[in-house]
Amino acid sequence: MADSDDEQVIRGTAGTQLTQLSTGRPVDSSELIDLYDYPLSDQTYLRANMIGSLDGAATVAGLSGGLGGDGDRAVFAAMRANADVILVGSGTVRAERYHGAHLPVGQRQRRQARGQGEVPTIAVVTASGAVDPSVPLFDESEVAPIVVTSASGAANAASRVPGAQILVADQAGKVDLRAALAELHGRGLSRVLCEGGPSLLGTLLSARLVDELCLTVAPTTVGGSGARIAAGPTDELTAWRRVLLLADTDGYLFTRHVRD
Repeated sequence: MADSDDEQVIRGTAGTQLTQLSTGRPVDSSELIDLYDYPLSDQTYLRANMIGSLDGAATVAGLSGGLGGDGDRAVFAAMRANADVILVGSGTVRAERYHGAHLPVGQRQRRQARGQGEVPTIAVVTASGAVDPSVPLFDESEVAPIVVTSASGAANAASRVPGAQILVADQAGKVDLRAALAELHGRGLSRVLCEGGPSLLGTLLSARLVDELCLTVAPTTVGGSGARIAAGPTDELTAWRRVLLLADTDGYLFTRHVRD
């Protein structure tokens, strides 16, 4: 799901109506945040949030934003409102022109009351450290972004975005995602929201580091040869159990699955 300035506000019932399909009840903005809260735990919990078309495409013309709608933006914002840290690949940050996270006053107060920072930190994963300093994220964030990189990529990242925090999690020149998550946990960032892209999600899935997968199904088809929500060199069959199913009046479905 693409990031932009207008995707941080959860729309009320005057906008696209969300309905919980198991009960048939409408869901308002405060309930939506509760539905996407994290389990009570002092351990790292990683939720992934992606969007796909009916025919399995994760992007249109290389971007996920073309698949989204008002309901998707509401769910996207609810997940961000609960997360400590947003984990995202550098290619997605560059392509989608990421901004820093911004939350309204009520959500900030809710986060403060339970000991979270006012807004989630964004952590960008790149083994090479080749982040794009022109992306708005690096000069418009309330909290300095974290660049998660290898030992060889650290100097490159620091020279490109001097204001960013650098987290080195190296494994033979690649990013050790398990070690990175442990380091984030040590910094008090245990509620993790991964927003892709497909390569990062595929790596996390292969390592069995994803606890929960949330997928928005857009009522569109794309065709072509676009990427799926996850990519990797080998097949990795993983069983999931659905715990939530929402729909909106535009025809979108919002699924939430936990790993069995």
